[in-house]
Amino acid sequence: MAPASLILLGATVILQVDLLPDKKFLLLPPVNFTIKAINLAQVLLRWEPNTDQEQRNVQLGYHVKINAPQEEDYETRNTESRRITILHKGFSASVQTVPWSDRSLQPSSWVSAELRAPPGSPGTSIVNLTCTTNTKANNYTHLRPYQVSLHCTWLVGKDAPEDTQYFLYYRYGSWTEECQEYSKDTLQRNIACWFPRTFINSKGRDLLAVYVNGSSEEAVIKPFDELFALHAIDRVNPPAKVTAEIEGTCLSIQWEKPVSAFPVHCFDYEVKIYNTRKGYFQTEKMTTNTFISVIDGISEYSIQVRAAVSSVCRAVGPPSEWSEPIYVGLLNQERDTR
Repeated sequence: MAPASLILLGATVILQVDLLPDKKFLLLPPVNFTIKAINLAQVLLRWEPNTDQEQRNVQLGYHVKINAPQEEDYETRNTESRRITILHKGFSASVQTVPWSDRSLQPSSWVSAELRAPPGSPGTSIVNLTCTTNTKANNYTHLRPYQVSLHCTWLVGKDAPEDTQYFLYYRYGSWTEECQEYSKDTLQRNIACWFPRTFINSKGRDLLAVYVNGSSEEAVIKPFDELFALHAIDRVNPPAKVTAEIEGTCLSIQWEKPVSAFPVHCFDYEVKIYNTRKGYFQTEKMTTNTFISVIDGISEYSIQVRAAVSSVCRAVGPPSEWSEPIYVGLLNQERDTR
C-alpha cells in the first residue's frame, strides 16, 4: 500500500504545481514614455511596448496613473492618451503593463514622466479668474442661429510689477482664440476680457480652457490656466415676452422660452408673484410656460419669471436673472386711468 500512497501523493503535488502561475513569465514596463503639451490645457501621453517582452498568447494593456495636478487612474489598450488638465502646476504620470484578461499575472513595474510647471516669479500670476458665457440670437446666418459671448475677469497678482501686462486665450474643442477687447485698471493693466462672439457651443459638453500669461520688464510672469464646465458658467437669459392678465379672480401668466440654443422642453421655470397690497410673495416652480392662479381680485400684483436649463438636457447650472417685473390688478388699473 505504501507505493500506492506515494504515487497518489506525488500526483497531487504535480497537479498543484501545474495550477500555479508561470513565475518565469514577467511583464516588462513600457518604454519611451513621454508627456507633451499639445494645446491649451491638453497633454498627450505616449509610450511604446517593451520590445524585450516575451511573446505569449496573453492580451496586454496599460494602467495609467495621473499623479499631479490631480490624481486619477485608468486602464487602456492604446499606447497613447490625451488628457484635458490644467498645466500651470505641472503634470506627472506613471504607466505600467498589465494583463488585460489573465489577472493571475502580476503587472510590471511603473515608469514615470513629468511635465514641469512653467517658469515664473511667485505671486505674479493672476488670481480669482471668473468667466461667464451668454447666448444671443445671431441674425446674420441660419447656419449658426445663436452666438455665445465670453466674459472673464481677474485680479492682478499681489507681487506682479506695475508694468505687468496680461493676455488671455480660450480654447474650446479645436478652436483657440486670443482676446482682443480688454478692460484695464488704473495702471493700464488688463483685468478683464470680452469676446462678443466665440466658437463655444452652448449645448456642448466639452470643458472650456482659459489661459492667461503675462509680460514685464522686471519679472517673469507666471501663467495661469483653468477649466470651466459650461453649465456652471452659462448665464441663462430670462424668459422672453412675459405677459399676464386677470379675468375676475383668475390670474393667467404666459411667457416664451429664453433666447437659447436649447429647445422648449429643456427649461424649468420659477414664477414669483408679489401682492403689493398685502406685501407677500408666492413662488411656484413650473415645467411649462403657462401659470394660472386664483387671486383676491382687489390687489395689484408684480410678476417675474426666471428660467434654468433642465437636468434632462445638461447638468444643472444656475438659473437666469428674474425677468423685468410686470404689474396687473386693481391698483395698476387705477394708475392707468389717471
